[in-house]
Amino acid sequence: MTSTLPPIVQAVSGSIGSASANALTYPLDLVTTRVQLQPQNHSSPGGLRGAIRILRDILGKHGLQHLYTGLGSDTGATLLSNFFYFYFYAGLRYLLTRRRLGIAPVKPNHPPHIHKPSLFEEILLGFIAGVASRAVSTPLNIVTLRLQIDRSSEDKAEQERGFTAVIKKIYSEEGPWGFWRGFQTTTLLSLNPAMTLALFQVFRRVLSKTTGRADPSPRQAFLGAAVSNSIVTIVLYPLILAKTRLQATSATSLSEVLRDAYLGRGRSLNISARGEEGGKHRRRPGIPALYQGLEMQILKGFFSQGVTFLVKGRVEQLIVAAFARRRIDGA
Repeated sequence: MTSTLPPIVQAVSGSIGSASANALTYPLDLVTTRVQLQPQNHSSPGGLRGAIRILRDILGKHGLQHLYTGLGSDTGATLLSNFFYFYFYAGLRYLLTRRRLGIAPVKPNHPPHIHKPSLFEEILLGFIAGVASRAVSTPLNIVTLRLQIDRSSEDKAEQERGFTAVIKKIYSEEGPWGFWRGFQTTTLLSLNPAMTLALFQVFRRVLSKTTGRADPSPRQAFLGAAVSNSIVTIVLYPLILAKTRLQATSATSLSEVLRDAYLGRGRSLNISARGEEGGKHRRRPGIPALYQGLEMQILKGFFSQGVTFLVKGRVEQLIVAAFARRRIDGA
């Protein structure tokens, strides 16, 4: 992130970057959700083999367009969430550097020394920004998740349910708070973008010291963001799995979802486990069950975060160049 740019510029560039990444990787997101919601005793294989089987099943039964079910609402949620995330983060980061140092308005020929936040401060700023942004986007995320699940149902009526119908169903079943179902877990997962951004900032500093460049190249930005996100995903994945199941099923608490996953019980999953009797690929409970779908989540996050920061950096460069040309033309 180019932290010297105004928060509004970072918010616009970040939301455009994330929306672009979301559109490109949405089929991966859909397949990842299906893998995460499969009961552990389901007969189909897990991991990438299971994801490929689900992908073939979707294409064979419903066609290519089905891979983009819920894309509109998910893109809307992504735009909202990331706009507010980058705006809050950039604003808080600016306030932190000034308040810590007690810097007065800049005087001519006396540029202030800008404090560089520590890793802990970066994570804290990102966490606060993440909680605030997810409070806005969670309702759309839940509607998208329900759309993805309904289209995989054997029930014809559920398959044909649209955006408005899903909203009405959630409201009738759970009331207004149903749109923030699982928000406690979502709050904990605000550590995901916070830690990813903090690691990316560390990457930028190391790169700056070794190469002398203030900002990474597009390729470096892609790899730095993708690797940072992969590391964080591995650490937080049980919570990611729990959030998806908590928002999509009848489970009532985070502990219930994690316990059911660990013990291999599918009682909180409203999905038919066809062929669960002694399947060839039957999966065992335990720690590995808490990482069901990890491969797909890493693959999705690798490309999504990489593209987000790549596009974000490019948009920021274009904005800076446009302002520079405007100042030259006006001089």
